[in-house]
Amino acid sequence: MRLLDRYLLRELLVPLAYCLGGFLIFWIAFDLLGDLERFQAARLTAGEVVEYYLVTLPEVLVTIGPVALLLALLYALSHHARYNELTAIRAAGVSLWRACLPYFGVGLVFSAGVFALNELWVPRGQEQGERILHRRESDTAAESRRARWQRNVAFHNERHRRLWNIGLYDRDTGALWNVNVDWELENGMRRRIAARYGIYTNGAWVFYGVRQLFFTPQPEPRWETGETNRLELVELSETPSQINTELRFASLEGARAAKRARLSLREIREYQDLHPALPEAARRKLATQFHARLAEPWVCLVVVLMAIPFGAPGGRRNVFAGVAASIFLVFGFFFTQWLALALGMGGHLPPVVAAWLPHTVFGLGGLVLTWRVR
Repeated sequence: MRLLDRYLLRELLVPLAYCLGGFLIFWIAFDLLGDLERFQAARLTAGEVVEYYLVTLPEVLVTIGPVALLLALLYALSHHARYNELTAIRAAGVSLWRACLPYFGVGLVFSAGVFALNELWVPRGQEQGERILHRRESDTAAESRRARWQRNVAFHNERHRRLWNIGLYDRDTGALWNVNVDWELENGMRRRIAARYGIYTNGAWVFYGVRQLFFTPQPEPRWETGETNRLELVELSETPSQINTELRFASLEGARAAKRARLSLREIREYQDLHPALPEAARRKLATQFHARLAEPWVCLVVVLMAIPFGAPGGRRNVFAGVAASIFLVFGFFFTQWLALALGMGGHLPPVVAAWLPHTVFGLGGLVLTWRVR
């Protein structure tokens, strides 16, 4: 890494750390004041409150990361321009694009971080937070409200025409109690199993205390029954991950829950695979959410493109002018993003266009403005 790159990177990372830290402190303090009564009602200790904020932190980082990066970039660029450092760099034969290469590198790192958070940690953050909140409830209340336990689960694999009815399901281990599975075989025979307990292990379902029923419609309808203590069924393609995805989508029926939903790309794909005959409106909304998840990490690179033309022009400039410009840009981008996604879910824009339109408009705008910087 060249000496110039290290210098520009260092001058960016310091305000970036301040911005991220400041946003996090403000958010935690504001949220703590609003939820303090709820924490007291749940009888959480100080350590458990810290644990709660640690598991919900990834969702906050996804939201504030691009904003903090924009503010830090505007501050760093305005500082360099204020003391004519960018002018000196360009006079030495280094183009503006080459000088800003470290900033694009930071943008790529942030994009990769946002993608990883959205796929690995954010979807589970809300569930883990709810478990912490209900950790100290009485045994009876906790059993009914604890996020990991689900009673009377109905899981329908439409693609393979299998219907699962589960009396009690453990979302963490994938264990099943009092489970019934009914499906149609390739020869037209129907098969139904009723098991006392089941577990997914080594890529297959293993059931215990099993009663089986086979129904043959032709030439004459008849039932065949059997019992066994242990039955392994490798032909069942369903996984605990797919059952969890189905439960997660079922919990989004409420408007408030759906609005706060953070679905991963894997969850959306799994749900689409399990339900190939979804109504047009549902398929359109899922497709819009899928492309929106793909586009969201690239906000960080768009932020870099928007910051350069506002912070790089030479002359002695007020740093607060860059901050004011950043606020305008942030509101403009997120309003356009919200409007485009609403139009996409409503069927007025194709899902791909709705997800990528804000990034394209603001990214191209940043390229044009940067090209005009003298």
